[in-house]
Amino acid sequence: MSARSLPTSTPADQGVDARAVLAFLDAVDAAPDIDPHSLMILRHGRLVACGWWAPYTPPRPQLLYSISKNFTAAAAGIAAGEGLIRLDDPVLSYFPELDADVTDPRSRAILVRHAASMATGHDTDAFPAALARDRDDLVRGFLLVPPPHDPGTVFAYNQAATFTLSALVQRVSGQSLTDYLRPRLLDPLGIGEFAWQRDRGGRELGFSGLHATTDAMARLGQLHLSGGIWEGERLLPRWWVEEATRPQISGAASMPGPDWQRGYGFTFWMSRHGYRGDGAFGQFCVVLPEHDAVIATTADTWEMQALLELVWEHLLPAFGSAPPAGAGGADAALARRLAGLTLPPAPGDPAPPGRGEEWTGSFTPAGGSCAALPKVGALALAKRADGWELTLTEEGEPLRARLGGPGWTVTEGPVPTAVSGGWSDADTLVVDIAFLETPHHAEVTCSLTTRTFTARWRTEPLHGLRLRSMRAPRA
Repeated sequence: MSARSLPTSTPADQGVDARAVLAFLDAVDAAPDIDPHSLMILRHGRLVACGWWAPYTPPRPQLLYSISKNFTAAAAGIAAGEGLIRLDDPVLSYFPELDADVTDPRSRAILVRHAASMATGHDTDAFPAALARDRDDLVRGFLLVPPPHDPGTVFAYNQAATFTLSALVQRVSGQSLTDYLRPRLLDPLGIGEFAWQRDRGGRELGFSGLHATTDAMARLGQLHLSGGIWEGERLLPRWWVEEATRPQISGAASMPGPDWQRGYGFTFWMSRHGYRGDGAFGQFCVVLPEHDAVIATTADTWEMQALLELVWEHLLPAFGSAPPAGAGGADAALARRLAGLTLPPAPGDPAPPGRGEEWTGSFTPAGGSCAALPKVGALALAKRADGWELTLTEEGEPLRARLGGPGWTVTEGPVPTAVSGGWSDADTLVVDIAFLETPHHAEVTCSLTTRTFTARWRTEPLHGLRLRSMRAPRA
């Protein structure tokens, strides 16, 4: 958690039915394609429920993917409030060194508000084309991609637009996003660890790559719900919050589900209920003004719409105006359930049948290469006093993790991991490796007969990260 804990309350005292929250936990635990990692629920500014599925824990930062955009937008809102940027200025005006290069009239007409709302006139994500045009300067690459439509007329989910917004804030402030936000947003909100992946030029990505806690997401959601005020201090301009959380442009029909087709604000999606920030694989910050509530989740799932459906089905009915009947017992049951959440470990015997020494040594990728982890050339097993050590070697760099007894075995190391699983028979070892500062799990199978291994991602990381980079950036 951050240095200052959120004010807490029992669910009943804030009109929240704990039985509905328990039903939500039952549903996500039973969903075969949803791997929940954390849940926080705030009502009337009070934390009424929170839980982390072991091996995930409250203080550990997570890769939040596109929730990064919401922090970028907050930085832009603060900069606008300070007079550093104006929504109706052309983006190009903040990068005068590019003026001679950018000749397309539509590119020159892209305004700051268009970048903030992904209404730049492109009908697809311009990021791949921007990379192709200038890998070293993505703002230049983006502005060299001619929009086929007038800015402000069409929506396209566009990573390059948010990167450009983040680069613009870094340009006018003369600081990184984190340094700019630290005294203006992060410290006042009580947000601690906060780290961003950067591009080749050293700029924070803005559109993705942020590692922060579930608690940080919940606080950002509560700040917007409160109109930009936190503990009596205005952190965001009210006008910015109002603009950010209303539709600026219609959502695209090609987006994946009904909660992605109701319009887009300044990096916030409009939902069937309230509005929300989204991060790939189930990182959600859902704000429900009609219920004075915030719901924050982290997870590992392709089925983001299915996770939202469970929120609508079970958590929306939880919000009432008075304590529900029999609330005391339900509150206590919910507290016990939240304290004992855990992901089911992969099955297997933690000790190999027969002679363990046969399993020590190296294994090579089955078929000569590993499709999921193509740069991993070897896996080694070694017996230790406290279990088994697995070493995956990627282009000469080792990543070590530990398989101990039943359940999850956590290895902090340079890349925090948790491993579960074991031997399914005398010839086969199957383990689940959770990369604890990301949503992702790798499932690895070793064969003693062939001394080979296979691996697959449950959900494949979007940024093509090396194993040694599956962690929060640190100095």
